[in-house]
Amino acid sequence: MSAIAANLATVRQRIADAARRAGRRAQDVTLVAVSKTQPGAAVRDAIAAGQRDFGENRVQEALAKMDAVGPGPVWHLIGHLQTNKARLVPGRFALVQSLDSDKLAVALDSRARELAVALPVLLQLNWSGEATKAGLRDWDAVAALLERLAGCAALRPVGLMTIPDPAATEAATRAHFAQVRGLLERIRREIAPGPDFRELSMGMSHDFEWAIEEGATLVRIGTAIFGSRP
Repeated sequence: MSAIAANLATVRQRIADAARRAGRRAQDVTLVAVSKTQPGAAVRDAIAAGQRDFGENRVQEALAKMDAVGPGPVWHLIGHLQTNKARLVPGRFALVQSLDSDKLAVALDSRARELAVALPVLLQLNWSGEATKAGLRDWDAVAALLERLAGCAALRPVGLMTIPDPAATEAATRAHFAQVRGLLERIRREIAPGPDFRELSMGMSHDFEWAIEEGATLVRIGTAIFGSRP
């Protein structure tokens, strides 16, 4: 067994244990292996160990890796996307987790309609208000972007993504996750974007168990699977 396969087995067990503690099913949590900066060989090792979903931060790095690895994986764009690169995304990524502006929504929708493909998206939040992070910071911004998305025929909003302050305490991190879960419920109740709007992408290598216990449906894990980034 490779080191990556062993790490995946450990992470999957930790996911199952966290789900059980929360009274949830492990299969209701999707593990996204964050493969940014990792070589194609590492991705192939993870695929051989049964991993299906992979997350990338940079579009051009991801596209090269997709071509090197070949068909099979499900690719998530989890990093900030510049509008001028939006044309490269529809048709290649299964989910964009980092939608945070009207301008980007329009650019993605235009290209997706050209290709006649549907593109699921998550709204990225910056609920902690960190200056160095992208994302929507308040209810009005979220509601406005969802209103814009109602006119984007090729985009399908399916939930929310968040990244808490990595220096926060466990209590503060859990509170952040719980607040985002509450926001998802409020959106479903007051805006009613559809039954598919139920995904919560929350949690990384250092906090994914807390995230699962607070309702995460996707966790983005890199270091705990692949080791420290080169």
